[in-house]
Amino acid sequence: MNERSGPLTGVKVLEFAGLGPGPFAGTFFADLGAQVLRIERPGAPDAAATRSDARGRRAIELDLKDPADVATALALSEKADLLFEGNRPGVMERLGLGPETVLAHNSALVYGRMTGWGQSGPYAHTAGHDINYLALTGALHAIGPEERPIPPLNLAADYGGGAMFLVAGLLAALVHARTTGQGQVVDVGMTDCASYLMSLFYGMRAAGDWADARSANLLDGGAPFYDTYRCADGRFVAIGSIEPQFYALLLKATGTEDQLAGVQMDKTRWPERKEILRAAFARKTRDEWCAIMEGTDICFAPVLSLDEAPKHPHNVARGTFVDVGGVTLPAPAPRFSATPSTAPAAPRPIERDRGDALAAWGV
Repeated sequence: MNERSGPLTGVKVLEFAGLGPGPFAGTFFADLGAQVLRIERPGAPDAAATRSDARGRRAIELDLKDPADVATALALSEKADLLFEGNRPGVMERLGLGPETVLAHNSALVYGRMTGWGQSGPYAHTAGHDINYLALTGALHAIGPEERPIPPLNLAADYGGGAMFLVAGLLAALVHARTTGQGQVVDVGMTDCASYLMSLFYGMRAAGDWADARSANLLDGGAPFYDTYRCADGRFVAIGSIEPQFYALLLKATGTEDQLAGVQMDKTRWPERKEILRAAFARKTRDEWCAIMEGTDICFAPVLSLDEAPKHPHNVARGTFVDVGGVTLPAPAPRFSATPSTAPAAPRPIERDRGDALAAWGV
């Protein structure tokens, strides 16, 4: 992979290796052309081809309990535009690599700190995972059937609230640093950022348009026209016919016009109307519904498995998935017309002899 191809060509990123959202942020920077160097702990295993979150960048080992290696990390930070880490608050300070020290060596550096709970607050020093961070935001309470909340994979806090807010925050601060010469610290707390993602729903709640309950609202599966339905073959389709004209097409395609005539937004009628649509969708297979509904404005899509999604004609036409070392993985996104990302390559082994990697950074 050409590490210098993409809109972030020329940006140098120093990544202190972590888990989950940190590596994904590193991958995103690398896919968009940044020169990323990942710092691993001594003895860290090489990433397998399936570790798509380790692709596109070099990696070296540094023992951050060794003063010589700490000095090397500081030297690397002097050459970096961006630096990010995902340790608990205080860890980098104890290693001699906290923001105050590093910014003294490179005043224009943007220093990203990504944690679940943020750098301050009663929970700041405690362990947690996506499900815990999401629980504190109100989002987990709102997702799932009436009986209980359902974890939405680790997309909402770790990757949406963590990695992507880290990327956005670092790039925003980079614009400021390049304008003023002043670096800064970016505190990415997943609870803060996942809460921010919930802005629409908090606004709807304040306006009286959102019940503080699951499966009772327009966008949480409460509405019969915004939900998934099981088909005759046990597979599912997704329906999002919110607008009246799209809803009318849904009723016509399912043959439920006579049964579901009336005010679409009457929430008191939603449960019975949902049962009517359940019965209708159960009469045909998913592929039969695709033949009827694909290409229309019903707001329809088949619910695809991980094995099916890469083979769908739309994803194939878009090149949404690519082969990386014999493994099918999502392609870099978004798309750029003038500075496209190159196809990702399999992860590189850690450079145990780090001389070449250091030389590439001018250290």
